[in-house]
Amino acid sequence: MFDEIDKSISFDGRDIRLKVGLLAPQAGGAVLVQSEETAVFVAATRSTGREGIDFLPLLVDYEERLYAAGRIPGGFLRREGRPPEKATLISRLIDRPMRPLFPGWLRDDIQVVATTMSMDERVPPDVLAVTGASIATLLAQIPFKGPMAAVRVGLIGDDFIINPTYKEIEEGDLDLVVAGSPEGVIMVEAGANQLPEQDMIEAIDFGYEAVRDLIQAQLDLIKELGIELVKEAEPEVDSTLEDFIGDRTTQSIKEILTHFEYTKGERDEKLDEVKATVAAEISELPEDSPIRVAAEANPKALPTVFKGFTKKLMRKQIIEDGVRVDGRKLDEVRKISCRTSVLPNRVHGSALFQRELTQVLSVVTLGTPGDAQEMDDLHPDEQKRYMHHYNMPPYSVGETKPMRSPGRREVGHGALAERALIPVLPDKSEFPYVIRVVS
Repeated sequence: MFDEIDKSISFDGRDIRLKVGLLAPQAGGAVLVQSEETAVFVAATRSTGREGIDFLPLLVDYEERLYAAGRIPGGFLRREGRPPEKATLISRLIDRPMRPLFPGWLRDDIQVVATTMSMDERVPPDVLAVTGASIATLLAQIPFKGPMAAVRVGLIGDDFIINPTYKEIEEGDLDLVVAGSPEGVIMVEAGANQLPEQDMIEAIDFGYEAVRDLIQAQLDLIKELGIELVKEAEPEVDSTLEDFIGDRTTQSIKEILTHFEYTKGERDEKLDEVKATVAAEISELPEDSPIRVAAEANPKALPTVFKGFTKKLMRKQIIEDGVRVDGRKLDEVRKISCRTSVLPNRVHGSALFQRELTQVLSVVTLGTPGDAQEMDDLHPDEQKRYMHHYNMPPYSVGETKPMRSPGRREVGHGALAERALIPVLPDKSEFPYVIRVVS
């Protein structure tokens, strides 16, 4: 027996429907978000927290199934394999506005899975997935400063439109995604044909008004379901323990922050030494000492308090002294240099861009139209004539780890470069070559 609730909200004559109770009854929270014939199912689940970690283990997965477009996958196995690049980018799009809304102390495993179940060529599923992720999280009653929602803003002529179709995105001058909460805008992601700054500001304001309508629809939905927003208080740190840590670390932290010659790695190493020293002092206190008892009762207290003191002192140094942690004034930029043709002429083109210790080596290769990338996903784009592939090997940050296929961050950074350069590339009729850049 299905106990289903169906709500809808209209934007410029286009409805967004929210269906709860139809699928995945054992998930923490689940919702089907539909606009026209595009439907995205999103489920959110929370597991018991992990010990010994100092970050939120949030995992967001966006999946595409080719049945959504009435297609059978290619290849020998005839089933979906590694997620396409677009799916990785949408996973990141969902993650970015969600992550800052979880409380900083939360260490529970949280997984959000969005799956496109049906898709037409008019409605992109990505912003539906973002809004669905918020609804599923609220339904799962996970501590979350939501609701949160996202819309796409397009620009056709002089008119902004909400959630444009693929055709309208292609014909327009703007492709902007705005995500926000009741407190304001959280995330902006855009590609544009060199729009004036004022037009971008107006587009963000226009998009946020629609976001507020979607937020209200979520509030109405959870009210109808009798669900209250979960606002768990942050575990309190014993004041005696906090004072003890502050007394023994404040001066050392200040001194480390004024050693402007330290690299980031050296600075972190020195701070870790201070933290380890305090931990050793606490462990040597009598077993019945209130400070030791408080520290053992809350293992997260020391790293949390120490991080808070470091952040506070670093911020104070910037505001009061006008000096950043590397010694630069507020209006100073790092030294920048660049060189071209750094590799032999066998490669088609190469350049090295450097800012202090950060380097990017980019190599470009030109190909024929037959080298264009075929897109094997749900989206109407058939080919890519410009590809920007970003790699971040472990040695670039002085680390060692296995070399694997590109991670989400690498895929995202490459896509960011693509989006910035595509609007200024020459037209196919003037420059028919396929371009691949590897950074």
